[in-house]
Amino acid sequence: GIPMEIIVGKMFKLEIWETLLSSMRAGEVAEFWCDAIHTGMYALVSRGKRRIAEGQDPLEGQKHRCGMGNMFDYHSTGYDDLDELQRTPQPLIFIMELFRVEEPSAYKRDTWAMSKEEKLAAVPMLHSEGNRLVLCKEFGQAAAKYQEAVICLRNLQAKEKPWEDGWLKLESLVTPLVLNYCQCQLELGEYYEVLEHTTELLQKHNENAKAYFKRAKAHAAVWNEREAREDFLRVAHLDPSMAAAVKKELKQLGERMRKKHVEDRKRYQGLF
Repeated sequence: GIPMEIIVGKMFKLEIWETLLSSMRAGEVAEFWCDAIHTGMYALVSRGKRRIAEGQDPLEGQKHRCGMGNMFDYHSTGYDDLDELQRTPQPLIFIMELFRVEEPSAYKRDTWAMSKEEKLAAVPMLHSEGNRLVLCKEFGQAAAKYQEAVICLRNLQAKEKPWEDGWLKLESLVTPLVLNYCQCQLELGEYYEVLEHTTELLQKHNENAKAYFKRAKAHAAVWNEREAREDFLRVAHLDPSMAAAVKKELKQLGERMRKKHVEDRKRYQGLF
């Protein structure tokens, strides 16, 4: 019941569909006969569409590989007619209806569909929007904006050689976004999410005081006293200007742990 969207120029799923649709006008219904040379991937595309129509996840149970790779693993699409089409590719007839054509600027494109220039242009806008949402205390929405910006940059980084100039320049943009994302997760109480992302960040940048500080707060929140103290002390060593904040956090940590120990003793006394 939902029309499929195709972004022309990305050759997504079945390349021939772009050629067919580009010859049509909005509102037109047309029938096309396509030689087998253009229809080899149809069985895999159709499998995904059928599973969606059945209310299933088209990727459920698959390994994290391309569609053809999964075919080698499972030896079947799960549909007899599509398996036969895989064994003996043949010409197909497609009947297509073109509902609407939109200009590139008329809709919000997913990250994968953006060019390098579009991704770079999107990052500062996403960063700014995330900051605005933080001021409004909309931490969940802000985190999503920061995360989207990080994904844009990571996609670009994947095409650069690690630790060379291009990669490092992108990494310098990623780091503050990850820290902002972690701050939002602290506000939302997603402490293990913070531990995961700050630890990953510190594996690359082991002198980032802000990352240690956020990780320390996450450790403190989940009662990892020793790890929290180690991280807080590391912050004070790396950035003396944060010493006052560290002292305050350590005092609060000590008070919380003492209170917890008292409560634990009372709880255990009641058991024996």
